[in-house]
Amino acid sequence: MTEPRPGGAGWLAAAGLLGAAAVALGAFGAHALEGRLDAAQLATWRTAVLYHLTHAAALLAVVLAGQARGRIPRATCWLFALGIALFSGSLYGMVLTDLRAFGPLTPLGGLLLLAGWLSLLRAGRP
Repeated sequence: MTEPRPGGAGWLAAAGLLGAAAVALGAFGAHALEGRLDAAQLATWRTAVLYHLTHAAALLAVVLAGQARGRIPRATCWLFALGIALFSGSLYGMVLTDLRAFGPLTPLGGLLLLAGWLSLLRAGRP
């Protein structure tokens, strides 16, 4: 479940990519979607961006802390990455397409994000 130091370059890159995507999608929502969506849709978009960026930053922190400890908790990294994809991705999809088929993915993504945080309990043990 862990990879030895100096590993983590892939997860570091993933955190950078996810963070950049969150900023770009936040800007897209604020500039391109403003005026095209109703208030509820914009609120949903903002929620997606908030969770996306927060968990990209959390992923970065996990990778950096893991490198300092000599082992990166890969399970936590995967849970955060997949949680972002399903939680925020489903919200983005619903706003952009108005398809409610994305709806069931949102709570699944939320559970993955929660599991990522809880997996830090295990990862934090010596």
